[in-house]
Amino acid sequence: MKNLTKEHFHTHLYPSPFHSRTEPLNKLNQWGRWKGYLSADAYTDISMEYFASRNTCGVFDLTPMTKHLITGPDALPFLNRLMTREVSKIKPGRVGYCVWCNDDGRVIDDGTLFHLREGVYRLCSQEPQIDWLLTSAIGFDVDIVEDTHDVAALAVQGPTSCAILRKMGLNGLEMLKPFGIEHYPFEGTELMVSRTGYTGDLGYELWIDPSHAEALWDRLFAAGQDYGIAPMGGEALDLVRVEAGFLLAGVDFLPAHEAIRPDRTRSPFEVGLGWLVHLDKPHFTGRRALLEEKRRGSRYNFVKLDIDGNKTAEHSFILDKRENYVGTVTSAMWSPSAKANIALASLEAPHGKVGDEFLAEVYYQRELKWHRVLAPCRVIDGIFFEPARRKMTPAPNF
Repeated sequence: MKNLTKEHFHTHLYPSPFHSRTEPLNKLNQWGRWKGYLSADAYTDISMEYFASRNTCGVFDLTPMTKHLITGPDALPFLNRLMTREVSKIKPGRVGYCVWCNDDGRVIDDGTLFHLREGVYRLCSQEPQIDWLLTSAIGFDVDIVEDTHDVAALAVQGPTSCAILRKMGLNGLEMLKPFGIEHYPFEGTELMVSRTGYTGDLGYELWIDPSHAEALWDRLFAAGQDYGIAPMGGEALDLVRVEAGFLLAGVDFLPAHEAIRPDRTRSPFEVGLGWLVHLDKPHFTGRRALLEEKRRGSRYNFVKLDIDGNKTAEHSFILDKRENYVGTVTSAMWSPSAKANIALASLEAPHGKVGDEFLAEVYYQRELKWHRVLAPCRVIDGIFFEPARRKMTPAPNF
């Protein structure tokens, strides 16, 4: 962590390298704590920040995301032992979505694995993983460094994101495929661009040395001034990730290494990530438990719900037609883009097949009076909001 001083522990909240730019824009002075960093929850209006990411371009400071650099002769064997998916399929210059488990097959976290170049990887995740990574690396010839503070990052998301970055001078970016990586010279250093994001829309993530963070922000916003560019806080980002059906650790599942009650944790099959479990691999952490679960069946099904009415079903119980408990909503919102009342939910098996109908027990307050609504809902297939531009190559030049 070359950008930390010996006195860093005296700082209770670490400022992002972009803080000099984000602080004046935060008219609401609405900040939160994200893994030791000061992070904007909202800048001006959550709804407007949401619509920027869906209609023009929203920019989110991604620097606090935990990052681990993994190198060495055994980097690939180590990662294949750690992850449930076949990591060798993630070629240099590509990014792969991954999940990793404990020995009981319960999810510790999910994240994105960047294959920067042959034998050099960076793992990005919501939760710090250095202890688990170092423990899992025993016996492997690998070097693992948490380099969160050494990489500044921005998520540039929305329909005009590609046009803005091209205007900034990133020629040929429109040909970058989803989950691809490209490198560009930038004022004496290197700017890495990945076609990744947490919004389920056309978008990119920019990665640079913190010493060039302010220059990157200035050039990005200068290029985007005619394209509706706007800063976006964490609350707006949470809305778009629900529309995309993306999981959030600590909200949609309990990280296994944080659990006091192990039965509250989930396996990849129980959070809709069974497609990331490659049981044909010879061995990985949790494989034996996941093979057994595959044989006997899972305890829970993770589903997407379309709910009648406009009362958000956050933290609601899901009931069957006889009003018996069958599950719990983990994330919910009224979706402006899908024009629907949507939710992610964990249901007890065997409930959760597409088309199954339930009742969402919704409580809401109006002028100090609480109301209870049993809103009909149904399990749907697919994603709530998935615009074609998300996967288009060449990317559209809005």
